[in-house]
Amino acid sequence: MSAFVNTDPKDFHGVWVFCEQRGGELMTTDFELLSEGRKLADDLGVELCGLLLGDNVEPLARQLGGYGADRVYVCQHPLLKDYTTDAYSKVVCDIVMEKKPEIVLIGATNIGRDLGPRCAARLHTGLTADCTHLDVDVAKYKEFLKTTSTLDVEGMKWDMEDKGLKMTRPAFGGHLMATIICPRFRPQMSTVRPGVMKCAPYDEAKAAACKVELCPVELGEQDLRTRVTEVVKQAKAAVALSGAEVVVSVGFGISKDVKPGLELAEQLAAALGGVVGSSRACVDAGWISADHQVGQTGKTVRPRIYIALGISGAIQHKAGMQDSECIIAVNTNADAPIFEVADYGICGDLFQVVPLMLEELGVK
Repeated sequence: MSAFVNTDPKDFHGVWVFCEQRGGELMTTDFELLSEGRKLADDLGVELCGLLLGDNVEPLARQLGGYGADRVYVCQHPLLKDYTTDAYSKVVCDIVMEKKPEIVLIGATNIGRDLGPRCAARLHTGLTADCTHLDVDVAKYKEFLKTTSTLDVEGMKWDMEDKGLKMTRPAFGGHLMATIICPRFRPQMSTVRPGVMKCAPYDEAKAAACKVELCPVELGEQDLRTRVTEVVKQAKAAVALSGAEVVVSVGFGISKDVKPGLELAEQLAAALGGVVGSSRACVDAGWISADHQVGQTGKTVRPRIYIALGISGAIQHKAGMQDSECIIAVNTNADAPIFEVADYGICGDLFQVVPLMLEELGVK
């Protein structure tokens, strides 16, 4: 660590994505981050690299190229078969100190949220957690601010030569959005929420052109303080919001009669073959569990149909669903912000509108 100097940005090049695998299977978060990393690498004019750790995982590497990776560094060792903080953080930090990437992206999964901070501390650099937006190009960042903030973007002073990573994440419980930079140290690191970044289509030609580089791993039992003796998987009923084709979400508009309001949403979701989501207001009120929450402090969804029932459309909620293919909003307030992103808007009481929708769908 003493030989690693991370205060001269000119020594660091390339965008890296830590590609998580579990049981020899790549996570969808890897593909989302590589797709986003490809944009950043193109803006910087540098190489996009995947970093893949595990045991006998080399056959997975070229698949990462199909989502944008120019090169994949593969670190294989029997002690990397199952994730442990000590093993993975040592190997990741060793190769980062050797290769010196300027940007490292990690998925904000259970593993990523454990690994990212440990590596950032060892590398003596910053880490922005749970990012929902990334930019290196100032012009693109300004366009992002124009559509997501109330700032006087044109009246602000900008350093147009700045190519540092601008990492945007919710702050103060999701009531504000903060953009964080790391100007003094490298690499610039961030964890990114699953489902936030749009995944590019798989390209077989890019997969074939991807360079796979096996890296030596220096790792022994003396480096580990814990050992995985058994992995027990427990089935857990979860709300599959991220992959749903139809999401019916409820907001504070159900407050006058919560239980019937939720029942209407469940009936409509069932009739359309979808799932029930919610705004943060419903979760905070204790009406529905947090795994239903859509928004910057919940899950990001891109369903074919998104129905917002009694949701006003705060910027935090819109950021989690505005990329849906078709948005249908029902709200008694004709000026509700949700109508700004809706393809179809119904100004009315959801307790009157939803039964009519169910009737049209043949639900009694």
